Amino acid sequence: MIILNYLLLGLIWLISRLPFPALYFFSDINFFFIYHVFGYRRKVVRTNLCNSFPEKSSKEIIILEKKFYHHLCDLLMEILKIRGISKKQLLKRVHFKNTELLDELYQKGKSIIAVTGHVGNWEWTGMALPFSTKHKVFALVKPLSNEFFDKYMYKLRIRFAEDGPVPFKQAFRVIVKHKDIPTLSLLASDQTPTKGEIEYWTTFLNQETPVFLGTEKMARTLNFEVLFFPIRIIRRGYYEVEITKMFENPKSTADFEITEKHTRLLEEFIYKNPENWLWSHRRWKHKRSDIS
Repeated sequence: MIILNYLLLGLIWLISRLPFPALYFFSDINFFFIYHVFGYRRKVVRTNLCNSFPEKSSKEIIILEKKFYHHLCDLLMEILKIRGISKKQLLKRVHFKNTELLDELYQKGKSIIAVTGHVGNWEWTGMALPFSTKHKVFALVKPLSNEFFDKYMYKLRIRFAEDGPVPFKQAFRVIVKHKDIPTLSLLASDQTPTKGEIEYWTTFLNQETPVFLGTEKMARTLNFEVLFFPIRIIRRGYYEVEITKMFENPKSTADFEITEKHTRLLEEFIYKNPENWLWSHRRWKHKRSDIS
């Protein structure tokens, strides 16, 4: 198994050296195999799309499904490219809009919790973000179940970073440790809680959905400004993040107000850019009826 892992790492290294036209050429080939031959998670994707868009016809669902798989194949190749991408290439392909808002908050000495979702290329976004703000940046992540590749992704994520990604469970402690300087903590709010972590349910994409309360708890406790970071595909391999204000004074918010707001914003963004979200994610594997 160890030998196989290292052989795979060697293949990843070779892929990461490919120029972008070749990268997307192989992405198109991968689409044929992933979608048509192996049908990777097609049942999950089809179910998620049908439940989220009950008004769409079968033909419309299939068109959307194929667009998603094309994006998924591009995303996989782009993540493999991280090993060989240059800083110049990265910053050319990820553009942050409204960065003056970050500058303003930094000048005021205010820390930020930035909420995004599994849209666009969140890995490239997390890597490019430290070059678009003076804040000390922390990417809050859920560790991968495979320890070998979790360590490998950690190494990739710190290629251009001063600090590595912070596991969700350590986030509060790490952020408090740096409370004397302006920090920006970026996290994807659409992770699926385990059964034991579920504290709140809401409606998301037309389905009853458990949502983490971590964003709200940290924001209200620390009174950090909350921003929304939707990641839009401009064209193949190019992304734009439009920085949007959500809450200036989280301590004054009502229970679940922050959670509902960032859920609704992400939902609205997905409806406008449906092929952009990670539909292969088993977001609705838990049902309220199954939780005792």
